[in-house]
Amino acid sequence: MRFQITNKAWYFLTIIIIIYSIIAVFNTSLVKNALEIFLDIIAKIIPAFILVFVLMTLTNYFVKPKMLVKHLGEKSNTVKALTIAIITGIISSGPIYMWYPLLSDLKKQGVRPGLIAIFLYNRAVKIPLLPLIIVYFGLAYTIILTIVMIFASILQGFIVDKALKKA
Repeated sequence: MRFQITNKAWYFLTIIIIIYSIIAVFNTSLVKNALEIFLDIIAKIIPAFILVFVLMTLTNYFVKPKMLVKHLGEKSNTVKALTIAIITGIISSGPIYMWYPLLSDLKKQGVRPGLIAIFLYNRAVKIPLLPLIIVYFGLAYTIILTIVMIFASILQGFIVDKALKKA
């Protein structure tokens, strides 16, 4: 995937620079304060971006979709399958529609719909966002939120399994 800056982005940047220049003429301290806040935010976020880049690189290198099919088939251990569904949901990356073919194949091979629901639910726990959540909300909040989401995903998976057994 290639990063492109469109003409609209350049127009927007130009307009923002013009606005800041006009404001700077009338109120230099306001622009100075805004730039200090901007640089402070950037200084806080850059380490998180570096960590995110490293984690995404490792995830994409070590976790392959074929490995998931092997461990989540019909004869998989329930606790093992549950754990794999949770972990792979958390570490999965990319747009969700790219996962639909794999999830469809898993379902055809006998994976319980609840495990697929658990995987999808846990995509909301994103490793790349955890450092930023910690910076803005604190470690305790992030840990509690992540644990609650994981347990909610398990509950959601059981509900999906029960609902689809009746259907």
